[in-house]
Amino acid sequence: MKINIALQRIILSAFISIPKRIPVGGQAVIEGVLMKGPEHWGLAVREPGGSICLQAWLGSDWIKKGIWKYPVVRGFATMVEMMRIGMRALSISAEISLGEEDKISPLEMAGAIAVAVFAVAGLFVALPMLVSEYLTSHLGLSPLSKNIIEGIIRGIIFVGYVAVIGLWKDIQRVFAYHGAEHKTINAYENDAELTPESVSGFSRIHRRCGTSFLLVVIFVSIIVFSAIGGGSLLWRIGSRVLLLPLVIGISYEFIKEASNSETWGKYCIMPALSLQYITTREPALDQIEVALAALDLALHPEKAAVTKPCEAAEKSPQNSQDIVEQQSDDIMSA
Repeated sequence: MKINIALQRIILSAFISIPKRIPVGGQAVIEGVLMKGPEHWGLAVREPGGSICLQAWLGSDWIKKGIWKYPVVRGFATMVEMMRIGMRALSISAEISLGEEDKISPLEMAGAIAVAVFAVAGLFVALPMLVSEYLTSHLGLSPLSKNIIEGIIRGIIFVGYVAVIGLWKDIQRVFAYHGAEHKTINAYENDAELTPESVSGFSRIHRRCGTSFLLVVIFVSIIVFSAIGGGSLLWRIGSRVLLLPLVIGISYEFIKEASNSETWGKYCIMPALSLQYITTREPALDQIEVALAALDLALHPEKAAVTKPCEAAEKSPQNSQDIVEQQSDDIMSA
């Protein structure tokens, strides 16, 4: 059970919505939702007893400074920051779900990460390359064809992987919170009434979803890796690792522009959006209630000081109330 929860943290870090001009994004966590407002993150988690615990904290500003604010580079920086914050939120939500008596130790977490890294390297890097090598060598195809086949195989594996983990009951719950997050953001961006009943009528599909982003990454990788040509197996593996930040940065800029377009962008991104029918589920009203609480907290972080904080956060050196009080002082002095 503990290893399962730890693996969930790693698996679910992919399902992130990327913020745009309206500075709201989100991520589903275990029995909860993480939202990103203009400056703050808001986390809402449903406790086993039924209450909603809340935690808010100020976002990092390093991604807005220096080279990190420029196109392409900012895409990779944003992804790193969202993964970091997402893992923090998933850790808090996992502790709340597990309770006091069944926590994940650092050793167990390290083991889960090691298993996940080897699985990702094997499934999404080594296997597509080996299969494409075999097919192209037997069929006499060009290096460009080899990269295209590799990308197609990687895409098929990714979609299949998402579909398989979606059969896991615990992941289905998270996918429902993923749907609640999307519905809430869609309602907010359309200036709708923010109640569970009103939000439930909105689509669970969102243009800036992280799962759609990953499919774009696969497509962009075909172009980038084809541009550098062929080489030995070791060179191909090394080049893919080294060029991954570039691929992520280009993909981010594409998603950013496409999500703002009602013409070319709308149709270019449509195939990637279809994957969200696998990674989201129709949420219950109580799950939408959690997503709304997270959004409200991200937009109004001072509310965490007068609501129920997450117990996992209370045990940290600086609890959520202290963080929000410090942020409120910063806001008032700005």
